[in-house]
Amino acid sequence: MPVLLVTYDLYQPGQNYPRLIRAIKKYPWARLSETSFAVHTSDGPQEVLEFLRPYISESTNLYVLTLSKPYAGFGPESVNDWLGARVASA
Repeated sequence: MPVLLVTYDLYQPGQNYPRLIRAIKKYPWARLSETSFAVHTSDGPQEVLEFLRPYISESTNLYVLTLSKPYAGFGPESVNDWLGARVASA
């Protein structure tokens, strides 16, 4: 199962898109930043995009990309462990 990067822009200050975040969290997930998540799913990027699209406005950018090893990052040990256990080599 691939790990996908889901990342979006918040164009209205103070907005946190709670419905979008709840939808993302329907997948096994790790939060990489305020507006970026890694999700572990058998769905492809297009399927995840279509699932999440109803939860954003027309002015929001939303991208879904496949993650693979090697990758690099600095963050919480729990996120590093989560990624290390799930992200596969290309």
